[in-house]
Amino acid sequence: MLNKAQISTLYVVSTTTPQVDAHLQLIFISKEFIYSMKDTVLKSMSRKALEKIEHKEKIVEKRDKMLRHDFSSERAVFEEVFDRSTLMVIFKFLNKGVIDEIHGVVSAGKESRVYWGKNKKGEELAIKIYLTVSAAFRKGMLKYIQGDHRFKSIKHNTRALISTWAMKEFRNLEQATRAKVRVPKPVIVKKNVLVMEFIGENGISAPTLKAQSPKNPKQIYNTILSDLKRLYQKAELVHGDLSEYNVMVFNERPVLFDMSQSVPISHPLASSLLNRDLTNLNRFFAKLGVKVSPIEESYQKVVE
Repeated sequence: MLNKAQISTLYVVSTTTPQVDAHLQLIFISKEFIYSMKDTVLKSMSRKALEKIEHKEKIVEKRDKMLRHDFSSERAVFEEVFDRSTLMVIFKFLNKGVIDEIHGVVSAGKESRVYWGKNKKGEELAIKIYLTVSAAFRKGMLKYIQGDHRFKSIKHNTRALISTWAMKEFRNLEQATRAKVRVPKPVIVKKNVLVMEFIGENGISAPTLKAQSPKNPKQIYNTILSDLKRLYQKAELVHGDLSEYNVMVFNERPVLFDMSQSVPISHPLASSLLNRDLTNLNRFFAKLGVKVSPIEESYQKVVE
C-alpha cells in the first residue's frame, strides 16, 4: 500500500540513481566476509567441508543474479508507470483527499495499468494510469478522436494525446452514467491519470465475461442490448470496442468498461463500430447457447 509519505519517497527515488536492494547489500557483505576469511580457515577445513562451501557460494551467486534481475525489472515497470509527471498528479490527488490509499495492480495492459485504491471514506477506487504507448497505437487512437466534436483541437505529441485519451474516457463514463448505463462511475481525471469506481470487492475485480461465463447468459445478453440502446439514445455514444473482455458481471449485472475508444453517434465510424459491437456480442453469446437476434434487428432496436 502507498500513502502520501510513501509517494513522496517514491518521487525522490524516481529522480535519483537506483539504490541497491537492502537484501542484496546483506548478501554482498556476507560474501565479502567469507572471502576475507577464506585464506585463514582453508587449511583447517576438510575437503568435504570446502566442497559444501563452494556449492553454497554458487547458490548465493545464482540468487544474486536473480535478485538483480527482479529488482531491475520491477524498477523498469515502476519508471514506465510512475514517471515524474504521473507521481505529481497522484500526489495532488492525495493532497486533495481524492485518494487516501494506493494498493497493487489489478489490471495491466499495453496502454494502461489499473491500481486498486481507497478514498478517506474507505470506498474502493480504480486508479487507471495511461502509459506512453507505441507509435502504432498512437496512430490507432487518432481515428477515435478525430471526428469527435468534443475534441476539436488535437495535439499530436505523445503526452497531449494520452491526456486527451484519458479525458475522452472520463467524458464517456460521465455521459454513460448520466444515461443510467452501468459503467464504473468516474471521479476525477488529470493528465494521464483517471480515478473511478472500483468494480469488485476487497481489491478483487469482478470477473469479465471471458474469465467467467454468466449463470444466466440470456438475461445478461438482453441487459447488454438494453444498455447499448440506452448508451446510444440517452448518452449518444457507441461503445466501439465491446467484447467479452470489456464486460464485467458484478452482483449479477453486466458492467461495461474500457470506454476510451467510445465515440459520439455523430462520429463517422459510429455505425460500423456499433455493427462490430453487436457482432462480437452475438458471437460470444451464441457459443453459450443463447438464441441471439440477427444483427440487423438488434441494430434497429438500438438506434430507433
